[in-house]
Amino acid sequence: MRLDSARLSILQLQKLAAGADPDSLGLAEPGPINGIPASGPVLATGQAAIQLNAQRPFAGQPIEPMRPFVLRTDAADRARAVHCLAQAVYYEAAREPVQGQEAVAQVVLNRVRHPAYPKSVCGVVYEGAARSTGCQFTFTCDGSLRYAPDPELWSRAVSVARRALAGFVDKQVGSATHYHADYVAPYWAPTLVKMTQVGQQIFYRWTGSWGEPAAFTGRYAGHEAELTAAILNRDGPAAAPPAPEPRQVTLTVGGEARTYKVAQVGAKGAPAAPGVLIAARRRPTGDEVARINASLGALEAKMDAPTTAAAAARPASAQVAAASAQSAAE
Repeated sequence: MRLDSARLSILQLQKLAAGADPDSLGLAEPGPINGIPASGPVLATGQAAIQLNAQRPFAGQPIEPMRPFVLRTDAADRARAVHCLAQAVYYEAAREPVQGQEAVAQVVLNRVRHPAYPKSVCGVVYEGAARSTGCQFTFTCDGSLRYAPDPELWSRAVSVARRALAGFVDKQVGSATHYHADYVAPYWAPTLVKMTQVGQQIFYRWTGSWGEPAAFTGRYAGHEAELTAAILNRDGPAAAPPAPEPRQVTLTVGGEARTYKVAQVGAKGAPAAPGVLIAARRRPTGDEVARINASLGALEAKMDAPTTAAAAARPASAQVAAASAQSAAE
């Protein structure tokens, strides 16, 4: 929908502005054209964050449940997976209702299956833990693990983790891969699809097909004890693959210039379509160009040979007449 401010009253404009995202309103404030926006992991906290989160609407799209995650591995890996998942549930949502804890566990298992994240439970939970600002789950890098968990709350978290690894699916958060408390407004929230809220946690998924259940094709790899340096030092998940930039080429044929789209190099099964060229897989080498030119030269010589022979075979009188006609034309 396109709004024309010239046709809106002052009162209508004020109502629209009252419901707008403060970040968007900030774009209207005067400032340096080339100013660099402030960076930081959190845009607001406390009551300001609650208000900001409330102004960003939920997508209102259907939430599709994920396939059950049934952990099939040896006893040692199972024990580590349960422990890491229980840590995430406890330190992220110990005081939340059971539904909120189940939602956190679902997000961890969703990440295990998503191409952007490690393929073990502990790998997902401890991704970026060696970086003070890069950890995916805050408790792994903010010192929370120094404090022993409350025995009763820990027991409940372990139960939630075991159920999740036995195939329990939390349908209320679907394919969510991100969440945050409603009293925090992280910088990344506006870039994702806002799905739902469970307790104090707001849940999000990746945009487009990257956030649909069909994208979760990763397979559990096990090796829960192998938290490599690459995992511990990762600065966030891999982003969605960028779309290839369109390429164009303009060719002049018979005095007419035409612009064609060039299909992605190496694309398999690219359909033929008007105005689309299929790019070569690689550029030919200098030797290949020389051989091609030599072949074309030989072909042209063969095509010219019959014409030359015919001209030589013509009677002398015809050649004289042709010469006379050419002189008259000049």
